[in-house]
Amino acid sequence: MSKLKVAVIGVGGIARTHMPGWEASEYAEVVAGSDISETALKKWGATYGIERLVTDPGELFADPTIDIVDVCTPNNYHAPLSIAALEAGKHVLCEKPLAPTPAAIQDMIAARDASGKMLMTAQHFRFQGSAKALKAEIDAGALGDVYHARSWILRRAAAPTRPGFIMKQHSSGGPCIDIGVHILDLTLWLMGNPKPVAVSGVARAELAHQEGAFSIWGGPIPPEFDVEDFSAAFVRFENGATLIIEVSWMLHHDTGDRSADTQMWLYGTKGGCQWPKCEVYTSSNATMQHYDRKLKLTSNTLEPHALECVEFAQAIIDGAPSPVPAEQSLQVMAILDGVYKSQEAGGEVRIGG
Repeated sequence: MSKLKVAVIGVGGIARTHMPGWEASEYAEVVAGSDISETALKKWGATYGIERLVTDPGELFADPTIDIVDVCTPNNYHAPLSIAALEAGKHVLCEKPLAPTPAAIQDMIAARDASGKMLMTAQHFRFQGSAKALKAEIDAGALGDVYHARSWILRRAAAPTRPGFIMKQHSSGGPCIDIGVHILDLTLWLMGNPKPVAVSGVARAELAHQEGAFSIWGGPIPPEFDVEDFSAAFVRFENGATLIIEVSWMLHHDTGDRSADTQMWLYGTKGGCQWPKCEVYTSSNATMQHYDRKLKLTSNTLEPHALECVEFAQAIIDGAPSPVPAEQSLQVMAILDGVYKSQEAGGEVRIGG
């Protein structure tokens, strides 16, 4: 059987983490790439031995030999490129966030349904061994009914400094939409994707515009920075569950020897859990004792960004559902969009998702 042919759109950044996955896949191979930067395109092509390089992605969408389009551009270009690819009959793997607004994701879902092709969001946290192990425990009932969650990704003076991240015209937002999408997607997935109905949130730039503000990743914060550097929210769900989420690129917070303090806690009627430690906490009312259990994990040969590509191709071959359905990304974006709207309104806002 011939392999599925993959075209990568946007080769200068996150695409590099996808390439090991495509190279490891039994069912897919990268045959082309597109980027607005000819310099980045030529460098990428030389690195991976890809000869077909174009600056107009439309050329690849029109090619009947291309089966999969891997969209790795800045946020604001995800929807138009993905929709064009779907309308051309391609399967689409799109980097997170799937799109910067719920309306754009709904348009992508409509294009997917019309095409009959697969659409998947590249939410790599789900493909970590720790996340999969915890998901299996929760689905088996270890926590009972999950009624509250706490999640955060907190960086200390670690804002990206490239235009694709820090300018609204490219990204639509800062850490809320950049890294908040990671921990929020994981949290909702482990909770069983309850329907969000209300958000009370803030999204502010408290540190980025201070004199001498800097990032350990890129030096001085560029003057073009026009997004938030901190966001927090309280979320209500239709089933009565609640969530508190906090994200920042620049918070005065101890991250230890890591680039970010990333944690998620779930609390249920039978037990609780913590990720990424992958611990489950329960109590016995009969003995009045607590029991803590650490899950045993097996290591993967591929890192999560690569695994998502492998599983995407596998799902296409198997005729299986999308490993990360767009409908679940719609719930994620309904919340993140609600945070920005709540900041503007100065109070809680009702949302759909």
